[in-house]
Amino acid sequence: MHAVLAWEILFWLCVGLLVYAQIGYPLVLVALARRRRAPAAEPAAALTPTVSLIVAAHDEEAVIARKVANALALDYPRDRLEVVVASDGSSDGTVRAARRAGADLVLDLERGGKIRAQDAGVARSRGEIVAFSDANSVWEPDALAVLAGAFGDPAVGYACGQVRFVNDGGTNQEGLYWRYELALRGLESRLGSITAGNGAIYATRRESYIEVDPIMGHDLSFPFNMVKRGWRAVYVPRARATEKMVPSIEGEFARKRRMMSHTWPIVLRGGLLSPRGYPPLYALMIASHRVLRYLGPFLHVGALVASFVLGATSTLYAVALALQLGLLVAALAAPIFALRPLLLARYYVLTTASVAVGLWDWLRHGTPAGWEAPEGTR
Repeated sequence: MHAVLAWEILFWLCVGLLVYAQIGYPLVLVALARRRRAPAAEPAAALTPTVSLIVAAHDEEAVIARKVANALALDYPRDRLEVVVASDGSSDGTVRAARRAGADLVLDLERGGKIRAQDAGVARSRGEIVAFSDANSVWEPDALAVLAGAFGDPAVGYACGQVRFVNDGGTNQEGLYWRYELALRGLESRLGSITAGNGAIYATRRESYIEVDPIMGHDLSFPFNMVKRGWRAVYVPRARATEKMVPSIEGEFARKRRMMSHTWPIVLRGGLLSPRGYPPLYALMIASHRVLRYLGPFLHVGALVASFVLGATSTLYAVALALQLGLLVAALAAPIFALRPLLLARYYVLTTASVAVGLWDWLRHGTPAGWEAPEGTR
């Protein structure tokens, strides 16, 4: 009897946390946003601080000239914009192409990883604001002006724009998840600060820039560290960029697996779990949006094992087991029958699994500081 109760507690705990993380937390944010007037993330005043737009690049000869041209064409005073390309040990013509395209400063660095290339770009640049973008990201003409405007609020230390993923076919279902993620990000920003950003379009004040461990990317490490240091980290949806999506679900699994091998060091030893410096609401955001998200695969396994054990004791648990097995079968069937519901099931299963596999990769052999562009995104 006690054993059955223990399994039931495990099942409902796992299911409850999964439902809260995916559905309950967004509802909590909506309720809080309706009750509370949040600080504005985009001040009305037009600001034109000096900006250094830094692009860290490794073997990006195919796209770097287009990226530099896109940066130089932005609707921003040319005398207040510095375009910097930091080549991280490129073995192709990235450096030559960036110089020919007209970048103001091109750094030909030894291979040290993206973070160290960005650090070098910040150290050698002159802007009051340091903005960052990927080599394959295309910014809309007003994106930089809108992003810089966020710093009209003296409390803002970090601002992240909106990246939209372009998919020319393929099976990847990242777009649906990303719209959900951006909706959460917008609510978090209205209430205080976001819990994560993206590498395609973001900026910090020079004085708020942080040098982090080279295996810990800015996307996750910057927002919570800004909050710990007394800054706000905001989302600016009108600052828009586009980026080519990984074509396949399997490619997305590989990309997220690599990302998670960089994420787990931040979670477990990079300070994210320490509540020191977090306001109470932001601590709730970190626990709900980050910690529970990363516990997702383990909660799924707990629910599956518990429902398997309890399946013979109750119709409810038998149905729960059937639903979970059905999700796995749908994911396995997707490569054979490329139907949208099956593809969504496969996307969910593989991207959830990538969280655990990324942890395994990091624990087994560590995480290299260097990076390679995901297949099909250039």
